[in-house]
Amino acid sequence: MGNIPKTMKALVAYGINDYRLETDYPTPVCGDDDIIVKTEGCGICAGDLKCQHGVQRFWGDGKTESFVKPPFIPGHEFFGRIAEVGKNVTEYSVGERVIADQIVPCGKCRFCKTGRYSLCQPHDVFGFKNYLNGGMAEYVRYPSTTVIHRLPEDMKFEDAICVEPYSCSKHAVDRAQITNEDIVVLAGAGTLGLGMVTYMRMKNPAKLIVLGHGKNRLEKAKEFGADIVMNPDEEDAYSLIMDLTDGYGCDVYIEATGNPVSVNQGMKLIRKQGRFVEFSVMGGDTTVDWSVVGDEKELDIYGVHLSPYCFDFVIDRIYKGELKTDGIVSSVFPIEEWEEAFKRAAGKQGDYKVAFKF
Repeated sequence: MGNIPKTMKALVAYGINDYRLETDYPTPVCGDDDIIVKTEGCGICAGDLKCQHGVQRFWGDGKTESFVKPPFIPGHEFFGRIAEVGKNVTEYSVGERVIADQIVPCGKCRFCKTGRYSLCQPHDVFGFKNYLNGGMAEYVRYPSTTVIHRLPEDMKFEDAICVEPYSCSKHAVDRAQITNEDIVVLAGAGTLGLGMVTYMRMKNPAKLIVLGHGKNRLEKAKEFGADIVMNPDEEDAYSLIMDLTDGYGCDVYIEATGNPVSVNQGMKLIRKQGRFVEFSVMGGDTTVDWSVVGDEKELDIYGVHLSPYCFDFVIDRIYKGELKTDGIVSSVFPIEEWEEAFKRAAGKQGDYKVAFKF
């Protein structure tokens, strides 16, 4: 792919709300076991926005240790082409189109050794550490333990952008263990929620109900396979769901909004021994009545983290058109317009997924 320049364009995070576009940032150096990827595209995740604005989950709060290590280049929803390979790399070649899991597992901890690499104890994720920079830059370094996947040469840019978020969506739905007898309620109709809808349609639940805000998002959820969509601020979701379930409540509730209100909503809507799936990164503290979880309803609570073993399935099914992506990538920007892109990614203008194209 030609000579790699010594410097590149990169969005660099130095601190909370201190993000700067640099045009001469050092290009990553390829070690003997590394791969250098020339970025083709990078999506903006809700986690990127929360990190920018200083959510304690990322920066700590004096009691909690900081997860981020600035200065770092954000972005974990990225893909591109291999520009250089280290001398010990034999499985991949220059020019191949690739994407990677957002976590770079250590391969040595208890979780990695038992196949649960997404829970790797050191927990290095692209786009939050100064030694593991992300995709909001022209080039990215893949260390030796990166979990890499090949992309079809002719996969559309907009479809490739959906691979990482849809992989997270798949993992959430898999954790829910949905059957065709289940009445499922999903709270949230953003990119990740819509990815869950189109994948859940493959599971053929008895009824798929999506709760969300924004007429366009709810219409998109219906287009992607939801049976019923509603805005809980405008309609009585509780009465509807109780009527549908003879007063028992839904079998599965998936929380994908990141809003504490949605958690308590789910506690009311779910039946006894139902499966409550928590997907989101919360913007603040969340309180629930744990007596409901235990003594009242004996719920199964499932957390969801990242997307282990999901990428290859998602790549294949998006490519075949079996997972719907139409309209998900709603805005594309050059990295020079990162401030406007981040504003759009907040969704206040109706955007789903906002991405950078290099």
